[in-house]
Amino acid sequence: MADWSKKELNKGELTFKIDLDKIKEGLDKAFDKNKKNIKVPGFRKGKVSRQVFNQMYGEEALYQDALNIMLPEVYAEAVAEAEIDPVGQPNISVESMEKGKPWVLKADVSVKPDVKLGEYKGVEVPKQNTRVYKKDIDAKLDSMLQSQAELVLVDRPAKDGDTVIIDFDGSVDGNHFEGGKANNYSLELGSGSFIPGFEDQLVGHKAGDDVEVKVTFPADYPQKDLAGKEALFETKIHEVKEKQLPKLDDEFAKDVDEDVDTLEALKAKIKTELKEQKEAAAHDTIENDAIDAAVNNATVKDIPQVMLDEDVERQMDQYLAGIQQQGIPADMYFKMTGTSKDDLKKQFVAGADKRVKTSLVLEAIVKAEKINPSEDDVNAEVADLAKQYGMKEEAVRGALSDDMLKHDIGIQKAVSVVVDNAKQVSKNTSSSDEK
Repeated sequence: MADWSKKELNKGELTFKIDLDKIKEGLDKAFDKNKKNIKVPGFRKGKVSRQVFNQMYGEEALYQDALNIMLPEVYAEAVAEAEIDPVGQPNISVESMEKGKPWVLKADVSVKPDVKLGEYKGVEVPKQNTRVYKKDIDAKLDSMLQSQAELVLVDRPAKDGDTVIIDFDGSVDGNHFEGGKANNYSLELGSGSFIPGFEDQLVGHKAGDDVEVKVTFPADYPQKDLAGKEALFETKIHEVKEKQLPKLDDEFAKDVDEDVDTLEALKAKIKTELKEQKEAAAHDTIENDAIDAAVNNATVKDIPQVMLDEDVERQMDQYLAGIQQQGIPADMYFKMTGTSKDDLKKQFVAGADKRVKTSLVLEAIVKAEKINPSEDDVNAEVADLAKQYGMKEEAVRGALSDDMLKHDIGIQKAVSVVVDNAKQVSKNTSSSDEK
């Protein structure tokens, strides 16, 4: 029997009992767990009988172990009976554990907040422009030309867009610092890859020139000991090279894409690819806008702090796992970026309220729409995940329970309900866009 008493908006007290049959079962398991370590004179280790144990130590000696064994199951049953949706870990206390009577326990529990849905079907979102313009195709062609450019030595002062081969040696207040020196370094002027102001001071200089480059490190520079400091880089220019672009013709088209024979065919292919990219980006934007609208239209009061904390921890774990998959351990990442775990945490704390509210609203839509993923849905999701991560389907099922899969599928279906029913509202486009 379970009794739920609400104490605050999203907090309360759950009182539940463990009946005598369940207690006996728990005590038996606790005895079996401990008897191999029990030493009693006249008995081999692990061979003492339950009757003798009770006579010597008392049945009460097993109570705590029995409770620990039973608690996950009986707490879950009490939660189901009370029809509550707890979050975080409960604070459980014992009210009574009298011999021969049911045990009574109380749990201080935080629960998911109620969600009052507003409009989520028919929300208005800005219509996305997926048209591909001539300037889009030209920009892509220019990028392809730049990637095929050759660097050719020139005997003239360097200008923006040129590549210079340099030696440099940096110092702050006369002290050289780690990472401030290199030889035969290839630097494209105007690329913005160096400290602001560095590249500008090389413009107008020729091969063989020695240049004293004076710059100030940005205040937010990752190396804290250099941030905001003035530095001097003694720089030697060895070579100046300019880009020579290939001719934009049929031969160029065939060189960069073996599936086409003419420049016009390349342009057509680029247009198709850009169209697909714009449509994918438009779908993502519409989805985000529609979900944001549905969330803004809903009312969710007093999200428990534990839900926000769990979200932040989950986001941090996922982010660091992604970094580690790239071969960068967490401690190295923090050193490289000049940040700490607390800095990363602050980044995710900022959006925790919105992320948690979004999850709660989507779960509420699942209930409102009576979305109940089928076994076929689960099988399809398992197959998709296995393909996506290069795993066997059995491994996916081993890592994710059916309840977890059904939850995620339900959320996906709720998103579809919102997005499929969204109304796209036209927005003004610039008349100067080229067709």
